[in-house]
Amino acid sequence: MNAEIIAVGSELLLGQIANTNGKYLSEELAGIGINVYRHTVVGDNETRLLEAFREAAERADVVVVTGGLGPTQDDLTKDMLARLTERPLVIHEPTMEKMKSYFDGKEKPMPQNNKKQALYTEGSDVFYNEAGFACGVAQVWERSLFLLLPGPPRELKHMFEYSMKPYLLNRLDEHAVVHSRVLRFFGIGESSLEEQLSDIIEKQTNPTIAPLASDGEVTVRLTAKAPDRQKAEEMLDNVEHDITRTAGSYLYGKDQETLPSRVVTELGRSNDTIAAAESITGGWFSKALVDISGASNVFEGAFTVYTEEAKTKVLEIEQSILDDFGAVSKECAEQMAEKVRVLYGTTIGISFTGSAGPGTLEGKEPGTVWIGISVNGTIESHLLQLSGSREHIRRMAVYYGCWYVLNR
Repeated sequence: MNAEIIAVGSELLLGQIANTNGKYLSEELAGIGINVYRHTVVGDNETRLLEAFREAAERADVVVVTGGLGPTQDDLTKDMLARLTERPLVIHEPTMEKMKSYFDGKEKPMPQNNKKQALYTEGSDVFYNEAGFACGVAQVWERSLFLLLPGPPRELKHMFEYSMKPYLLNRLDEHAVVHSRVLRFFGIGESSLEEQLSDIIEKQTNPTIAPLASDGEVTVRLTAKAPDRQKAEEMLDNVEHDITRTAGSYLYGKDQETLPSRVVTELGRSNDTIAAAESITGGWFSKALVDISGASNVFEGAFTVYTEEAKTKVLEIEQSILDDFGAVSKECAEQMAEKVRVLYGTTIGISFTGSAGPGTLEGKEPGTVWIGISVNGTIESHLLQLSGSREHIRRMAVYYGCWYVLNR
């Protein structure tokens, strides 16, 4: 099956919000064996929306429509589906009762226009919105299956995961299970990884293998179709084994894991603790760790020492180091890592110093980054030559810091 995703909303065309729903749905649909061939964005206009529906139905087996299910006059998605299918709109009573209960609890009358959120095309399948009000719809028209989802990402993701995804899986094959696994790689580009895995990818049939460049890393989605979940897992295990044997040195995690979450997990397993001295990253590494549940078991604290004065006063970096080598240097990074480790009494100390740009710093080009790591007094350092925006350089420095901790 192939799919087209239509995002509805003039705010998307005006650039007021980003279409993050499209990215999420493409990944999820690919994971169950439905290929997305096209993305379309349409404003809140009856003529153009109806035209987009007709054109998508000519091309796609599944047409996923996001947005336009709200209570206002410019929420047109269900009206246009009703016009397309020539079916009347009727009230979904469970949704109506939920809205009434909500407004009764507020001791306020429910505005009449809220009833729009409880409408669906007669004869369609309805999905109750656990995270909001507007119900979702599944409607077949001619050869295409239209799926209507609410626009707010929290509502959309909940409805897709718990209602529409199982619905689609049942339609794909009542006697089969489609199961996916995501492998996460760092330190290698998409083209290089794909080249290393070319023999495996060329032979793919079931499971399928799909590399994808993401934010600073590469993911490989494996998707297996099997009679049951256990058999699908076995098939995925076999392919993962082949991939790991070829490119396992770059593999750091699976599915929803991130580099920071892996750091927290692995330090917990090894009973290690870590502290950070941050200059170029400005506390970004610390935030990345404390965003992870359980970070308090391994992360003791950090110092953000952005200036030379802060480095000497807080960490007591030797002035001679700064005079002779500068703040953006191997010597400074290593002393920062050791000093913060000793001050916090941790087994690991990590430091970040460098030039983020846009201009040079101490004659160092933007993207020059030194990361120091002290493990129980054994010190090492890593030089990075990164490119991109100031934000990208700083973010990549954090990712590399996590990578070096995992591979210390």
